Amino acid sequence: MLKLWSESVWTAWIITIVRVLLGYQWLTSGWGKLTGDTAFDASGFIKNALSNPIADRATGDMLYPTYVAFLEHIALANIKVINILIPWGEFLVGIGLIVGALTLTAAFFGILMNFTFMFSGSLSLNPYLLLLGFLILLAGNNAGRFGADRYLLPWLKSTVAQRFGKQSKSKGISVNNGNV
Repeated sequence: MLKLWSESVWTAWIITIVRVLLGYQWLTSGWGKLTGDTAFDASGFIKNALSNPIADRATGDMLYPTYVAFLEHIALANIKVINILIPWGEFLVGIGLIVGALTLTAAFFGILMNFTFMFSGSLSLNPYLLLLGFLILLAGNNAGRFGADRYLLPWLKSTVAQRFGKQSKSKGISVNNGNV
């Protein structure tokens, strides 16, 4: 089943439609934040997430205390950086998914942003977007078959191999032959 998902041309067409739709959602969300009448400011969202953390209904204990600590001590303390990263991250994830450039990287960072939004208590479309992002990751390199990855990934592979020297699989330490 996984082979069908990661190697089939038909699956590549389906996942291309999925990634373009998902990319459009990310692109428009980021573009709206970048070009809005007022500058994007996540501080209100973060303060609300801190004052109303997701809690267990029975005990009232926070479900994600480490994430709340991250928001309080890192995100809120560096709000200027967060206000740049979120809109540009959304916009760039959208571009990557639409044109199929570094598709798996774009899907990964989209999933990461979806998790951070959901940990803060914002559901809206996030579970749906998360599911589509996982489908793209499941497709692997097949997700960018009909996109820029078709040309970009082989070029990157050859460029990195030339830059850092191509090593054969027989060189180095192998776990299988007993060397440690």
